[in-house]
Amino acid sequence: MRALTFGLAVIALLAMPELAAAAEEGAAGSNWGIAIGSGLAIGLAVLGAGIGQGLAAGNAAAGIARNPGAAGPISTQMIIGLAFVESLALFALVIAYLLQAKF
Repeated sequence: MRALTFGLAVIALLAMPELAAAAEEGAAGSNWGIAIGSGLAIGLAVLGAGIGQGLAAGNAAAGIARNPGAAGPISTQMIIGLAFVESLALFALVIAYLLQAKF
């Protein structure tokens, strides 16, 4: 599953410059390419963030179940990690919005 997610993210990232170049050249239907590319980028970013957050929360719950005394430090580390994962999804949202707003 990780390889599939990584592969789709790489494909989306590699497609974005091509779509932007097509829009700059004034190719017919280039606005559709930007819309599809930005939608695909944010979709894949949210998919990856959701998978990462689910894995982090599940592993934190398993760690707390094994050692209830470490619930505080585990929860703190999990919340910090979830904030970093969510920030990546928000960066993708901003980039997708900027791509659509420019063209």
